[in-house]
Amino acid sequence: MDTAIVLFNRDLRVHDHPALAAACERARAVIPLFVLDEAIPAGHRRGFLLECLVDLRTSLRAMGGELIVRHGDVVAETMKLARQAGAEAVFASFDVTSLARRREEHLAAERIAYFRLPGVTVVPPETLRPSGGGDHYRVFTPYWHAWNRHERRPLLALPSHVPTPPGLDAGQLPRPERPGAMPGGETAARDRAARWLRDGLRGYGDSHDDLAGDRTSRLSPYLRFGCLSPLELAHRAAGSEAFLRQLCWRDFYHQVTYAFPQINRIDYRPRGHRWKDDQNALQAWCEGMTGLPIVDAGMRQLLAEGWMHNRARLIVASYLVKLLKIDWRAGAQHFFDHLLDGDVANNSGNWQWVAGTGNDTRPNRGFNPLRQAQRFDPRGDYVRRYVPELADVRTAQIHQPWRLSTPPSGYPRPML
Repeated sequence: MDTAIVLFNRDLRVHDHPALAAACERARAVIPLFVLDEAIPAGHRRGFLLECLVDLRTSLRAMGGELIVRHGDVVAETMKLARQAGAEAVFASFDVTSLARRREEHLAAERIAYFRLPGVTVVPPETLRPSGGGDHYRVFTPYWHAWNRHERRPLLALPSHVPTPPGLDAGQLPRPERPGAMPGGETAARDRAARWLRDGLRGYGDSHDDLAGDRTSRLSPYLRFGCLSPLELAHRAAGSEAFLRQLCWRDFYHQVTYAFPQINRIDYRPRGHRWKDDQNALQAWCEGMTGLPIVDAGMRQLLAEGWMHNRARLIVASYLVKLLKIDWRAGAQHFFDHLLDGDVANNSGNWQWVAGTGNDTRPNRGFNPLRQAQRFDPRGDYVRRYVPELADVRTAQIHQPWRLSTPPSGYPRPML
């Protein structure tokens, strides 16, 4: 093969990248491409994405290559570049959303060879099938057992050279916005992963629910953009069942979304819910002004950092759908707009799980936010960190906010 395009999407790295490795092995010339499509909303992830692309371009240049950037429709721009460069094939990582599936179908219909390869998940979404029949696993525990037994592909070596042909216009990358709490890109991702695997993995099972301790890995934004190979991370975290289960949950929702690509719009398991249309309550929840400190702390962490502690996500989501009775789609959209790690599969899958319309075998499960606060933020430190109005309030009153006869200035009384 003379010339091939590697179409990057949610795989912004050079380590353990099957599509990049295959193209470098099979083609004389390799054109790495990313298409910025403004029609696809990036929300607050745009700055992080641009940092990822700058880092990817730097890595490719160090290997003799170049990241070609185009703006517009992904398929149209890919084919335009293919005709310009005489490319014979497109290599890309396999994705699961309805948008990604349509893009794959359109590329496969073009007069060019199209190869999709693994790399977004540990186990490819279409690989595991229940022994009793069906196209995907609907319950996590059987999937977890099958996922653990599955023989995984070997990790791929870093290509020694990416032979991008000269003369191509590399294209302009917009200047990244002001850096956030977590810098984007594979370099930052690998550095954080190395430090966390060394210092944070031990004891993860006992401490990852501690809200104030903040002992989660915070690697999810890097996994969302493929700055880290999930397979490599699974290899390096071998022995920590608690952390591997988190990676498995991510794979689980990808295989659910592959089978049910409407997961962000339609109830996976309809339960006949009648949701309330209460825009004032929804706005208060979005702004972290419900008057329930543990919920407000989580929502304000989201607004401040583009991230939220995993336990807090369960608490605030349950509060919205189980107590305020507001449609899970409204909460999922707010998360998707603000989370650096927001993606369709995990975001929508988890929201449906909490709402009782998804893959939870106990659809009526609820999380009492006050008990959750007492258990996972017993001293109120997490609340005080993100709700400064309560900095001088006693812990007992944080856990029982109705006991505040006069709430601090600017802080509301509990909505419920």
